[in-house]
Amino acid sequence: MSAEPSDNLGLDPQEMTEAAWVEVIQQMEQVYSNLISYQVELEQKNRELEEANQLISSVQRAMTEVLMVTDLSGKLIQHNEPLEQMTGRDRIELAQRDIASLFSADDHQVLALVKQHKEFSQREVTLLGQQENLPLIVTGNPLLDSNRQVQGMVLVGREVSELRRAYEDLAKSLEELKLTQQQLVNSEKMASLGRLVAGVAHELNNPISFVYGNTHVLSEYCKRFSAFFELLDQAPLPDSLLDAKQRLKIDKTLRDLPSLLEGTTEGVERVRDIVMDLRQFSSGQQQEFRPFDLVRIINTTLRWVTKEHPIELHCRLPDALELVGHPGRIHQVMMNLVQNSLDVIEGLEQPQLWIDLDSDGENARVVVRDNGPGIDESILPQVFEPFVTTKETGKGTGLGLSLSYSFVRNHGGELSAANHPDGGAEFTLILPLQGFEGCRIDSAPTGVEASS
Repeated sequence: MSAEPSDNLGLDPQEMTEAAWVEVIQQMEQVYSNLISYQVELEQKNRELEEANQLISSVQRAMTEVLMVTDLSGKLIQHNEPLEQMTGRDRIELAQRDIASLFSADDHQVLALVKQHKEFSQREVTLLGQQENLPLIVTGNPLLDSNRQVQGMVLVGREVSELRRAYEDLAKSLEELKLTQQQLVNSEKMASLGRLVAGVAHELNNPISFVYGNTHVLSEYCKRFSAFFELLDQAPLPDSLLDAKQRLKIDKTLRDLPSLLEGTTEGVERVRDIVMDLRQFSSGQQQEFRPFDLVRIINTTLRWVTKEHPIELHCRLPDALELVGHPGRIHQVMMNLVQNSLDVIEGLEQPQLWIDLDSDGENARVVVRDNGPGIDESILPQVFEPFVTTKETGKGTGLGLSLSYSFVRNHGGELSAANHPDGGAEFTLILPLQGFEGCRIDSAPTGVEASS
C-alpha cells in the first residue's frame, strides 16, 4: 500500500509513510496489549475455575452423603466416592448407568420424580448394593445450566441404617428404663409389703406357738382324765355323783374331747402354715438362694389365688419336691401364672385349670394350662416383653409375665408360652433342682426364715 502525495495538505510523501507506520505500530501495540490483558484475564478465570473445581472435588470427597447427578435421560454423569462404597461398584461401572438400576422397584414414586425432573425432599429409598441393600433419605433438585434450562437432576442421599439402629437402640433403652422404673416401684412395694407381712407373721408367731404347745398339753391331760374316769366307773359311786355325771354329760364330753382337741390342733397348724407362708412370701426381697419345697409353694398359691374363683381344678403333684433357689421369687412367678389363667377363664361356664409338676432328676417342670381362648398368635412371640397385655385398661400393666420371665432366667430356668392343641394357653416353667453355677445358698431351713 502506497501513500499518494497531497499538495492540498502540504505534506511530504516520506513524512506520510513514517506517520502511517507509527500509527500501525501503535495499533499493533494496542492489540498486543489487549491480547496480554485478555490472556491475563483468561488465566485468572482459568485459575478461579480450577480452584472452584478443586473446591467442588474436595467437598465431594469430604461428603459422607451420596451424590448422584443425572442427565435428562436419567443416566449418571457424575457421582462421588460414597456411592461407590455403598454399592460396591467402581467409577467405570457406575458411569452412564441408569439411576433406576440402583434403586429398589418399590421406589417407583421417587424414580418418577427424577424422570420428570421435579424437586423433592426427604424421601426414603433403598439403594441396591452388591453386598447389602441400604436405606437412604434422598433430596432431589433439577440441574440447571447458565440459561436456567433443566439438564438433569442432582440427588443427595444420607444412609440411615446406623441412625435407624440408633433409634431402635434408643427405643429399647427407653423400654428397659421404663421396665427398670416399674421394677423399682414394684420392688419398693414388695419390700414394704414384705416388711409388713414379716412383722405381722412375727407378732402372730408367738401366740400361735403358745396355742400350739398348749393343745398338745391338753391332749395329754385329756388322756389322763379319760383314764381317771374309767377307774371311777369301776368303783361304786354315790347316787348323787352318778346323777351329776349324767346331768353334766361327762361321758359325752370325754368322748368329744379328743376330736375337739384334734380339730383345734389342725386349725392351729393351719394358722402356723399360713404364718410360714407369709414369711416365705415376705422373703421375696432377699437375694440368697436356699432349699425350698416347690409343691408347698404351688399349694399355697392355689389356696390364696383360687379361694374366690369357682373353678374345676386338676392337679398332678408329688408329695414334695425340693429345689434350691429364691422361694419368694418363684412364689411370685406361680401367682402370676395362675392369676393370668384365672383372669382369662373368668366368666366361662366351666372354667378349668390344670397344674402338673414332675421332675427328670435335674430339672423341675411345671405346666399351667387353662381352657380359655388362648393367646393371640400375633402377640405370642412378644408375650414376655414388657407392657404386652391383652387385659382391659386398669386390669393389667403387662409386667407380670415379663417380671416372671426375668425371675426364672435369673434362676437359670426357662419359661415358655404356647397354645394347647385342645384349646387354652399353656405355660411351661422349667427350674434346675440344684440352682445354677454362681448362686448363693442360705443356710436357713426350708420354709423358715429368721425375722428381725
